[in-house]
Amino acid sequence: MPEQQPRGRILLAGSAFTGAAVVASAGLGLALPHLRKEGLGVLGLVGAALLVVGALLAVRSVRRLLGSTRRRWWALTIPLLLVATYLAAWTVGLGVAAGLPARPDLGSRTPADVGLAYDDVALRTSDDVALAAWWVAPSNGAAVVVLHGAGSTRTAALDQAGVVARAGYGVLLVDARGHGESDGRGMDLGWWGERDVAAAVDFLVAQPGVAPDRIGLLGLSMGGEEAIGAAGVDDRVRAVVAEGATNRVAADKAYLDAYGVRGHLQQAIDVGTYAVAGLLTPAPEPAPLRDSVVAAAARGTSFLLVAAGDVETEGLAAERLERAAPEAVEVWTVPGAGHVAGLRTAPDEWERRVLDFLGEALAADR
Repeated sequence: MPEQQPRGRILLAGSAFTGAAVVASAGLGLALPHLRKEGLGVLGLVGAALLVVGALLAVRSVRRLLGSTRRRWWALTIPLLLVATYLAAWTVGLGVAAGLPARPDLGSRTPADVGLAYDDVALRTSDDVALAAWWVAPSNGAAVVVLHGAGSTRTAALDQAGVVARAGYGVLLVDARGHGESDGRGMDLGWWGERDVAAAVDFLVAQPGVAPDRIGLLGLSMGGEEAIGAAGVDDRVRAVVAEGATNRVAADKAYLDAYGVRGHLQQAIDVGTYAVAGLLTPAPEPAPLRDSVVAAAARGTSFLLVAAGDVETEGLAAERLERAAPEAVEVWTVPGAGHVAGLRTAPDEWERRVLDFLGEALAADR
């Protein structure tokens, strides 16, 4: 190796590696979800091709980079390459997966599987997207929109909906746009939530058996974040049960302050993730969850935030929202529960807490 190695070759190889890592990460964000959920579709195959090409180019550029670098600097160069790979995967890969998500299949379960009589209904959003839903009529005059998480459909929330419906509440289970049988293009950070939920509430207030001032939302994960966001802009929503809600815009990640420097670094990285997702979706970026809670609480909306005991960040996120509006927010952390597994982990307690909350928040004489 020559005594003086041109810096240009090192910079060129480093730039080539960065570009290759970006291509491979974009491919990963497309290929994994689309091939798993949709099979051999266009986006899945495009993603696989990008992943392979990007990986091959990355290997080639690494060889050139190491060949252009003195061996004594490899101990620094290799960790830097690993960091660059992580940054590309986290920002580009996750951003692509959120902005261009795969469409999950509805599956075969229906409300009949949890003992409910139901109707298939169609909703229409303000931007003319048709949403598919199941409607279970109430016996007590109150109704709840049930919202599933990212990468799933309304079938994923059937068990929670069953608990609420058997207590007499009307239940409207909705496929988010781009999920299940709903039209439109999905966005797995829930940025379409305000429009989709508004269409669901429009449906409920038009039903003869529903009191328009007794409407609540129950959401899981992304659905919980959509429910919080919708409550912030829709004064018809009186109650929100959100399980596993943590973030859908960069500002929501402020709960990572609890981890000090590591948390601040992650927040900086997450800004890139949301930026990539925002570039790939026509969905409008929503307000931070904290702002939505404050706005809804000022109008008298109540919140029950359910956090998984085994997912520390869920508790941190819920506590941050509680501090923003302590008079309106109740937090329940389910010991030993994983993400959105509160009902499965503590079924009796989940049923008692959720129904007590809804009974008070949606009371006819409130």
